[in-house]
Amino acid sequence: MAEALARQLLPSGTYVASAGVRRGERDPFVDVVMDEAGISLGKRQPQTLDDLEDDYFDLIVTLAPEAHHAALELTRSMAVDVVYWPTLDPTLATGTRAQIVDAYREVRDHLERLIRQQLMPKAVPGAETA
Repeated sequence: MAEALARQLLPSGTYVASAGVRRGERDPFVDVVMDEAGISLGKRQPQTLDDLEDDYFDLIVTLAPEAHHAALELTRSMAVDVVYWPTLDPTLATGTRAQIVDAYREVRDHLERLIRQQLMPKAVPGAETA
């Protein structure tokens, strides 16, 4: 979700890649809530840190403690910022289908807010655009 949201919200030309600590399967609930937001994941499949083709990043954002630890280990000899955005794991949600989808929506909306607040260029007060 984070990668797809960042690709949509950040300026074009911004390199964005997403990876997990463990190999996983594509989650159909992610498709449901991203489709609601008008965002398609296309044929993208989950990948691990080892799958990433590029190992140069300006910023790594982690969403879970295990991922944060792995990113810090991976970058200990690199000049890269690693930040942690604590995010609930929607795969742990239980209940009805509607309740589970709500948990995924909350994560989607949480990530969108953080991307907008933390990563999007800020407008310069008093600056005008033509």
